[in-house]
Amino acid sequence: MQELVVRIGSRLTEPWSKKAGRPKKCTLARTVDIACMYLRHNITQEFIGDVQDVSQPTISRIITKLVPIVKAVLEEFVPDAKEAIEIVKGRVCLVDGTITPCWSYDDQPDLWSRKKGTTGFNAQLVSLLDGEPVFISDPLPGKNHDASAFTQTPVAEIVKNSGGGIGDRGYQGCSGMVTPRKRPHGGELGEMDKKCNADLSALRAPVERVVAHFKSWRILHTDYRRPYHTYHDAYDATRGLFFFSISWDFE
Repeated sequence: MQELVVRIGSRLTEPWSKKAGRPKKCTLARTVDIACMYLRHNITQEFIGDVQDVSQPTISRIITKLVPIVKAVLEEFVPDAKEAIEIVKGRVCLVDGTITPCWSYDDQPDLWSRKKGTTGFNAQLVSLLDGEPVFISDPLPGKNHDASAFTQTPVAEIVKNSGGGIGDRGYQGCSGMVTPRKRPHGGELGEMDKKCNADLSALRAPVERVVAHFKSWRILHTDYRRPYHTYHDAYDATRGLFFFSISWDFE
């Protein structure tokens, strides 16, 4: 947290604590703590205000100002497609998708996910067989199923340059992906097919743990409640914190 506070302080256009004028209610360290608390737990601003003994409007101003700065100072920790391709060369990778839920905004019908029965965004995650996360995509509207998101994000190119990808049934038909076999219409899977599917499920366990780890940041697990135009900053800041926490091992 000290490293994060230093990085944020260096990006401010003016000192947080000025020698003249009315002093701020919260120190910079406390302000960063509030912003991270919001992203980590997705609790209401009123509750954070009660815990921190400040008003809800103050909490709102802190979140509005700090979240984009958190995103900016942690961008270097988020692997881009080029870096991910270098990591997966000659290695098998695991791919999984998840929905990060949000409010049902009246002017954003594309956020509805029929499969999940909720509004949100589709995020694609790639890891190695040992569970090391190597890529997390930008969010797409929830209407995109995993096979569609696979081709719309750099994930397809990452898998193409890897030693092969493994995914669930949502990626059937995607180039370079090994997926479980479907039960034939009106029939049953043979014993070998069932064993193959079980083996694939076991291999996929690490990427499912990566998804669970990523969504332990509750802003990605429970409904996002702030205005739609603020979502991408919150997502990017949380993605940055996720990789930053791995690098600095503070989780």
